[in-house]
Amino acid sequence: MAAQSQYEELARQLSAIGAVKREMGRILPPDCPPASAGVLTLLDRFGEMRMSKLAELLAIDMSVTSRHVAHAAERGWIEREPDPQDKRSRLLRLTPSGRLLLAELSERYTASLARYLDDWSDSDVGRLNELLARLRTSFGDCRTRAHHEPTTRTPAE
Repeated sequence: MAAQSQYEELARQLSAIGAVKREMGRILPPDCPPASAGVLTLLDRFGEMRMSKLAELLAIDMSVTSRHVAHAAERGWIEREPDPQDKRSRLLRLTPSGRLLLAELSERYTASLARYLDDWSDSDVGRLNELLARLRTSFGDCRTRAHHEPTTRTPAE
């Protein structure tokens, strides 16, 4: 187990990641806030879904999800169609315009990361990817609120 000071430093580093995320958010088009990009990314990754599922994946309230969906729909990036299983619900899906925007965002993100990390070796970037994936795995799927219970350790006898 790592020393307490290492966990304290990790907490500081994770807090500072907010600055990285804000900088990456600056490359988004003015009419596409990070929340809209998140909606599009989830619809691309998981396919069409109900608003309730999207809210669960975003881990935000339905009213906030509804505002994000309305913003994306007004711009033609997603469409809302009646759910054939339940006419009271709507299915959300990406439009061709939404897919084009996602491709543009991917290019922008990739180019920006390449620019900021141009002095990193391929090995360093690969290791960062591995460690971040491992960190996410350790926390479980945060979108479904999975938490690790604190473990109780007994001293070795």
